[in-house]
Amino acid sequence: MKITLKDGSVKEYAQAMSVYDIAADISEGLARVACAGELNGEVVDLRTIVEADSDLNILTCNDPAGLAAYRHTCSHVLAEAVLRLFPEAKLAIGPSIDTGYYYDFDHESFSREDLDKIEAEMKKIIKEGAKIERFELPREEAIRFMEEKNEPYKVELIQDLPEDAVISFYRQGDFTDLCAGPHLMSTKQIKAFKLISSSGAYWRGSEKNKMLTRIYGTAFAKKAELEEYLEYLENIKLRDHNKLGREMELFTTVDVIGQGLPLMLPNGVKIIQRMQRWIEDEESNRGYMRTKTPLMAKSDLYKISGHWDHYKDGMFVLGDEKKDDEVYALRPMTCPFQYYVYKASQKSYRDLPCRYGETSTLFRNEDSGEMHGLTRVRQFTISEGHLIVRPDQMVEEFKGCIALAQYCLQVLGLEEDVTYHLSKWDPSNTEKYIGTVEEWDEMEGHIRSILTELNIPFTEDVGEAAFYGPKVDINAKNVYGKEDTMITIQWDSLIAEQFDMYYIDENGEKKRPYIIHRTSIGCYERTLAWLIEKYAGMLPTWLCPEQVRVLPISEKYTEYADKVLAELKKNGIDATVDARSEKIGYKIREARLARIPYMLVVGEKEQDANLVSVRSRYEGDEGQKSLDDFINAICREIRTKEIRKINVQDDKKNTK
Repeated sequence: MKITLKDGSVKEYAQAMSVYDIAADISEGLARVACAGELNGEVVDLRTIVEADSDLNILTCNDPAGLAAYRHTCSHVLAEAVLRLFPEAKLAIGPSIDTGYYYDFDHESFSREDLDKIEAEMKKIIKEGAKIERFELPREEAIRFMEEKNEPYKVELIQDLPEDAVISFYRQGDFTDLCAGPHLMSTKQIKAFKLISSSGAYWRGSEKNKMLTRIYGTAFAKKAELEEYLEYLENIKLRDHNKLGREMELFTTVDVIGQGLPLMLPNGVKIIQRMQRWIEDEESNRGYMRTKTPLMAKSDLYKISGHWDHYKDGMFVLGDEKKDDEVYALRPMTCPFQYYVYKASQKSYRDLPCRYGETSTLFRNEDSGEMHGLTRVRQFTISEGHLIVRPDQMVEEFKGCIALAQYCLQVLGLEEDVTYHLSKWDPSNTEKYIGTVEEWDEMEGHIRSILTELNIPFTEDVGEAAFYGPKVDINAKNVYGKEDTMITIQWDSLIAEQFDMYYIDENGEKKRPYIIHRTSIGCYERTLAWLIEKYAGMLPTWLCPEQVRVLPISEKYTEYADKVLAELKKNGIDATVDARSEKIGYKIREARLARIPYMLVVGEKEQDANLVSVRSRYEGDEGQKSLDDFINAICREIRTKEIRKINVQDDKKNTK
């Protein structure tokens, strides 16, 4: 058989060979670092037998799939170490992930001290260098095997596998785990790893199931790579909005109020208000009409829209259909409400497009295990809008929605941090959607053409569409690498039929409009979290809840500081005076820690000449300026929403 390698060279063999043996034949060095194989485009285990002419690429830790196999093996070493130290623990699942790997255990929580002990045991296992072997069992035998090991979660996994599934296991020494692979050939290949943290995780991600304990870890082929990653983790902790937002007194959470229901504190409210006023004004300038609709509705509304059939599990339902004449639900979206705003009066083709915008409070019944700070909440506020348009207007209006989203991202300095996705339906699961194959192909084709025409790079994600139409999802990652959708723009040529929406065309006939569902800045809470992490809490001046702090050198100059404050406030600048009887150096450090963009130090010289000594996080000590000059400069910065580059040295001082 002929094996064509990645570089185009060809190896010939007279008999079948495993991927690992082929790697060893190429070079012993390659075999030592081999993690998996890519056989005819499919990632396979090193033990896979190649029996016919094939294309083969030997994967190492330099390849994403190879690194995933390396880390997957490390998760098995973690599981073996836990069972050695905590034999009563039960195994759940342990996959590799983008940042490393995790393993879920049915066991009480693990302390940092426990993790250190587990790490030490993992090092022993790696040093033992057990050979890793793969074997398969028939379904009933596989179930008995795991029942004898008293591993109920593994039994459940096997029982849920398709009847024709290959049930494989991997054995390393005395430890065996149900697993599809791929894996390394031996535990001794693991060179550098670290257990990062532990947390709770519901079995199979459902809050209806038992809460397990998840241990997160990471692994690299080289110690230097691990150290670099650990340093990176330390740095991103300084940017974690869940930590920073509380330190900056932007928001808090309270157990008796509930998960996913953050309390926005005055500083946080100021930031969201500024974004909201900016967005509402910008939308008005682009022809949007404001609406204000109820926070709840009868189930009848959601049955018309299809949400009751397709989205009920994600809604907060008030009442019981079996007992109550009327059942209500808190709204998870605003679209069906705005349809009735449109239907309140008859529309002609000349009235379209109708662009409706609303700052909407929405409610979604997210799983408890998904809650995180401001990025995943159960009540949130969104810059929601719906455009009711003629079919011939759809493409240009859709482009306009993309342009608005891009403008918002550019103003916030976030345009380089996002990826674009064409979220499509899943044609193998059509019962999840309304509409025909032809309608979906047409809608997706339009979006694909628009993104291509606008030179926007994008990926296509099957199964991520809403039940009534495909969409453009603009996504971003948080500091830990988890991706969330920030902005959505959706093509809908189907829902108008269900709500009997129409307009009168130039011939006096009724026609169905198309609808664009869109956000301009997305969810305000999630965007705030994104901004906190992007800027490590040092937001652009126009967004800061406190933009200037006046620092009198001593009590003698408090009166002058108050005059400076009055002038600042008269010009719409958010400012305070730190009149405490503290040394000026202490006040400056406090202002830095509070991430105040500007500090105005005032003493005798400043008072006598009507000056202020300016210190900023942008230039450090900017020297003395007239108060008028400073006010003109900062007002221009706020008005233009300028994003100034942070002084690196001052940045370091701020984050210490």
